[in-house]
Amino acid sequence: MADDDLLTRAQWGNLTGQNWAVLARLSTDESDGEAAEDVPEHGRRAPLTGRDIKSTEEQDRDGRKFVEKRGGRVVHTYFEPDTSAWRKRRVREPDGRIVYRVVRPIFEGALDDLKAGQAPNGERLDGLIVYDIDRLTRDPRHLEDAIDVVERSRRPILDITGSLDLLTENGRAVARLVVTMSNKQSADTARRVRRKHRALEREGIPTGGARPFGWNDDKRTLHPDESKHIRKAVERILGGAPFRAIPLEWNEAGVMTPRGNKWTPSKVKEMFRNPRLCGYRSRKVWQTNPVTGGEMQRWEIVHDDDGHPVVGQWDRIITVEEWRALVDVIGESMGPGDGHNSRKYLGTGTLRCDKNECGAALRVVKAPKSAKKPEGFFYYACADKGQGGCAGTKIPGPETDEAIKELVFAKWEEEAARREAAAVPQEWSGESDLARVREDIEEAKEARERRIISKEQYFSLLQRYTAEERRLQRERNQWFKRRYASQGEPGNLREDWDGLTIVEKRSHVEQTLTAVLVAPAVGRRKPVQTRLTPLFRTEDDIQESEED
Repeated sequence: MADDDLLTRAQWGNLTGQNWAVLARLSTDESDGEAAEDVPEHGRRAPLTGRDIKSTEEQDRDGRKFVEKRGGRVVHTYFEPDTSAWRKRRVREPDGRIVYRVVRPIFEGALDDLKAGQAPNGERLDGLIVYDIDRLTRDPRHLEDAIDVVERSRRPILDITGSLDLLTENGRAVARLVVTMSNKQSADTARRVRRKHRALEREGIPTGGARPFGWNDDKRTLHPDESKHIRKAVERILGGAPFRAIPLEWNEAGVMTPRGNKWTPSKVKEMFRNPRLCGYRSRKVWQTNPVTGGEMQRWEIVHDDDGHPVVGQWDRIITVEEWRALVDVIGESMGPGDGHNSRKYLGTGTLRCDKNECGAALRVVKAPKSAKKPEGFFYYACADKGQGGCAGTKIPGPETDEAIKELVFAKWEEEAARREAAAVPQEWSGESDLARVREDIEEAKEARERRIISKEQYFSLLQRYTAEERRLQRERNQWFKRRYASQGEPGNLREDWDGLTIVEKRSHVEQTLTAVLVAPAVGRRKPVQTRLTPLFRTEDDIQESEED
């Protein structure tokens, strides 16, 4: 059948011999921002909710009647999940730019199928039917995509109510006007929803879908077991334990997320960064890096009209001081000492070849059967020249791991004794400085509101004061972290070592040593300790890692 004949016959309502598809879609815009029941992709239909009088079931039924009454046949139905014309997502363009778009993969797939003239089941596809123009789109971009299919591929898109006409120039002009007005209605709805959420935020009222981990279903009272897991994890992290050990231990113990999933490091980190833990109301915001132009999502504390943090209507799990110190630890980039890799051996990544200043990292090599070594015996060996090494150094693995462990124990006990001798002050010395700079910020705001200073002066002062505030806050968090760590029992690492995971053990190694140089064997076999040159991590190394 000729493409132009398809358009002409569709325009006259004659669909005899044609194969059509139905696009059945709900829209969250129609319920004033209240999300409708999700409609899964391809074939599974949502139950009627009473909120949308034209459910996907009814749209499918009405579309089939419309096509069959005019002599056509429906060969497929695209069931689209709830979508909003105003709920945009971040999309990375091919050139690397970040843009915000309404993402509708089912709709876009339907247009692609229509352009190709083939339905998902392999049958010929001649046209697409929707209930009305709102079911097709409220986004001008998507309307233009649909118009392109009709104009360039010469395949019709019709609606049942007669509000959509993409087959004529006048009809397309009217469709653009209707979609523009519908888009404005979506924007109005989105604005009302935002205003509603802002009001809930200012009152500290919990919102959202699934309950947060650590609280009961009411999102206010503490879950007895989960809140204990959080408190214990925070204590361990502030005491020096590696962050990555927490999700591993929770998963091994069967501690699941509120949705019944296993924990990942990113999920745990996101939860710990949420000010909800210390009782503050929070919201998620996107932050742009002024240098790279990239964007990242972060938690932001909600403040009232006087600039004070809004306290939520729920029980807190940890104190504000503990939460700030926690964020200072886990918010850092993954530098040495985090033990975040998945290596299975204690010395990998730390041992380096010291033959002729080769410096290559040693790798694990299993002992061959001919060596008649115990099951699982291995060596640390320098890689071949073709792989960046010199192949000139090899050392028994288990004995080397024991030597590394003793180096870590000795350093730990030395540091623990020093911490015990030099107690951290109970009060931070910069508290008055932090209070003063915050007063300066408030005074600058007041001066700007009263037009005492210019906008340029205000932002210049604000930039300087906020930078100073961040510096002092960071110092305060580091002080709290040191004070918390100093409360630990010195010298207990040797006792606890066998009960630690490999991630925790490697973390202690990386916190203690920047590298261990391994010299080649000389003469008759001597203890491995004589071949090792440890390079201990200094306070400056640790500070640089924390500030990255």
